[in-house]
Amino acid sequence: MKSDELQSELRARGYRLTPQRQLVLDAVRRLGHSTPEEIAAEVREQSPAVNVSTVYRTLDLLEEVGLVTHTHLGHGAPTYHPADESDHVHLVCTECGAIEAVPASILERLTGSLREVSGFEVNVAHLAMHGRCAACAATAKSKE
Repeated sequence: MKSDELQSELRARGYRLTPQRQLVLDAVRRLGHSTPEEIAAEVREQSPAVNVSTVYRTLDLLEEVGLVTHTHLGHGAPTYHPADESDHVHLVCTECGAIEAVPASILERLTGSLREVSGFEVNVAHLAMHGRCAACAATAKSKE
Protein backbone atom coordinates (compact mmCIF):
# COMPACT_ATOMS: atom_id res chain seq x y z
CA MET A 1 0.00 0.00 0.00
CA LYS A 2 1.39 3.36 -1.02
CA SER A 3 1.66 6.23 1.42
CA ASP A 4 -1.35 8.08 -0.03
CA GLU A 5 -3.48 4.89 0.08
CA LEU A 6 -2.41 4.30 3.67
CA GLN A 7 -3.27 7.88 4.53
CA SER A 8 -6.74 7.50 2.95
CA GLU A 9 -7.35 4.20 4.76
CA LEU A 10 -6.39 5.65 8.14
CA ARG A 11 -8.40 8.84 7.59
CA ALA A 12 -11.47 6.83 6.63
CA ARG A 13 -11.24 5.22 10.06
CA GLY A 14 -10.68 8.49 11.92
CA TYR A 15 -6.86 8.33 12.17
CA ARG A 16 -4.07 10.24 10.52
CA LEU A 17 -0.84 9.03 9.02
CA THR A 18 1.97 10.06 11.34
CA PRO A 19 5.64 9.63 10.50
CA GLN A 20 5.90 7.00 13.26
CA ARG A 21 3.05 4.96 11.79
CA GLN A 22 4.67 5.07 8.36
CA LEU A 23 8.03 4.02 9.85
CA VAL A 24 6.48 1.07 11.70
CA LEU A 25 4.58 -0.16 8.64
CA ASP A 26 7.70 0.19 6.47
CA ALA A 27 9.72 -1.78 9.04
CA VAL A 28 7.14 -4.60 9.12
CA ARG A 29 7.27 -4.79 5.32
CA ARG A 30 11.09 -4.87 5.27
CA LEU A 31 11.50 -7.40 8.08
CA GLY A 32 8.65 -9.78 7.33
CA HIS A 33 8.02 -11.90 10.44
CA SER A 34 9.36 -9.89 13.36
CA THR A 35 8.69 -9.06 16.98
CA PRO A 36 7.78 -5.57 18.22
CA GLU A 37 11.31 -5.24 19.65
CA GLU A 38 12.87 -6.07 16.27
CA ILE A 39 10.52 -3.63 14.57
CA ALA A 40 11.40 -0.94 17.15
CA ALA A 41 15.13 -1.48 16.51
CA GLU A 42 14.53 -1.11 12.77
CA VAL A 43 12.45 2.05 13.29
CA ARG A 44 15.08 3.56 15.61
CA GLU A 45 17.63 3.36 12.78
CA GLN A 46 15.45 5.91 10.96
CA SER A 47 14.18 7.82 13.98
CA PRO A 48 15.99 7.21 17.29
CA ALA A 49 13.32 9.01 19.34
CA VAL A 50 10.61 6.38 18.66
CA ASN A 51 10.18 4.15 21.70
CA VAL A 52 8.93 0.59 21.91
CA SER A 53 5.58 1.59 23.46
CA THR A 54 4.86 3.73 20.38
CA VAL A 55 5.68 0.71 18.22
CA TYR A 56 3.29 -1.51 20.21
CA ARG A 57 0.46 1.04 19.98
CA THR A 58 1.09 1.51 16.27
CA LEU A 59 1.11 -2.24 15.62
CA ASP A 60 -2.24 -2.53 17.43
CA LEU A 61 -3.69 0.24 15.27
CA LEU A 62 -2.25 -1.17 12.02
CA GLU A 63 -3.71 -4.57 12.90
CA GLU A 64 -7.08 -2.99 13.71
CA VAL A 65 -7.22 -1.38 10.24
CA GLY A 66 -6.10 -4.62 8.58
CA LEU A 67 -2.59 -3.70 7.44
CA VAL A 68 -0.61 -6.10 9.64
CA THR A 69 -1.39 -9.32 11.44
CA HIS A 70 0.34 -11.30 14.15
CA THR A 71 0.88 -14.83 15.28
CA HIS A 72 2.43 -16.42 18.34
CA LEU A 73 5.35 -18.60 17.34
CA GLY A 74 6.25 -19.52 20.89
CA HIS A 75 6.00 -18.26 24.44
CA GLY A 76 7.58 -14.89 23.68
CA ALA A 77 6.32 -11.78 21.96
CA PRO A 78 3.97 -12.04 18.99
CA THR A 79 5.43 -11.93 15.50
CA TYR A 80 4.00 -9.42 13.02
CA HIS A 81 3.90 -9.47 9.23
CA PRO A 82 2.01 -7.61 6.49
CA ALA A 83 -1.64 -8.65 6.29
CA ASP A 84 -1.57 -8.71 2.50
CA GLU A 85 0.70 -11.76 2.48
CA SER A 86 -1.12 -14.89 1.39
CA ASP A 87 -2.54 -17.09 4.16
CA HIS A 88 0.14 -19.33 5.53
CA VAL A 89 0.98 -21.61 8.44
CA HIS A 90 4.18 -21.16 10.43
CA LEU A 91 6.43 -24.17 10.96
CA VAL A 92 8.73 -23.51 13.91
CA CYS A 93 11.78 -25.69 14.54
CA THR A 94 12.13 -26.34 18.26
CA GLU A 95 15.84 -27.15 17.81
CA CYS A 96 17.33 -24.35 15.70
CA GLY A 97 14.48 -21.81 15.82
CA ALA A 98 14.03 -21.66 12.03
CA ILE A 99 10.61 -20.50 10.83
CA GLU A 100 9.15 -21.63 7.55
CA ALA A 101 5.89 -20.40 6.05
CA VAL A 102 3.84 -22.90 4.06
CA PRO A 103 0.55 -22.25 2.25
CA ALA A 104 -2.52 -22.60 4.45
CA SER A 105 -4.05 -24.81 1.78
CA ILE A 106 -1.80 -27.63 3.02
CA LEU A 107 -4.22 -28.02 5.94
CA GLU A 108 -7.44 -28.12 3.91
CA ARG A 109 -8.16 -31.79 4.67
CA LEU A 110 -7.63 -31.24 8.40
CA THR A 111 -9.70 -28.05 8.58
CA GLY A 112 -12.41 -29.67 6.44
CA SER A 113 -12.53 -32.68 8.75
CA LEU A 114 -12.79 -30.44 11.83
CA ARG A 115 -15.60 -28.46 10.22
CA GLU A 116 -17.41 -31.68 9.25
CA VAL A 117 -17.04 -33.39 12.63
CA SER A 118 -17.60 -30.47 14.98
CA GLY A 119 -18.66 -27.47 12.91
CA PHE A 120 -15.48 -25.70 14.04
CA GLU A 121 -14.04 -23.14 11.61
CA VAL A 122 -10.24 -22.99 11.97
CA ASN A 123 -8.46 -19.65 11.56
CA VAL A 124 -5.05 -20.72 10.26
CA ALA A 125 -3.79 -17.12 10.15
CA HIS A 126 -2.50 -17.45 13.71
CA LEU A 127 -1.40 -21.07 13.47
CA ALA A 128 2.14 -22.13 14.33
CA MET A 129 3.16 -25.76 14.33
CA HIS A 130 6.23 -26.83 16.30
CA GLY A 131 8.60 -29.65 15.47
CA ARG A 132 11.92 -30.25 13.71
CA CYS A 133 12.95 -28.67 10.44
CA ALA A 134 14.33 -30.94 7.70
CA ALA A 135 17.94 -30.04 8.51
CA CYS A 136 17.62 -30.75 12.24
CA ALA A 137 15.72 -33.98 11.56
CA ALA A 138 18.48 -35.11 9.17
CA THR A 139 21.17 -34.25 11.74
CA ALA A 140 19.33 -36.23 14.42
CA LYS A 141 18.99 -39.22 12.12
CA SER A 142 22.70 -39.17 11.28
CA LYS A 143 23.55 -39.33 15.01
CA GLU A 144 21.43 -42.46 15.54
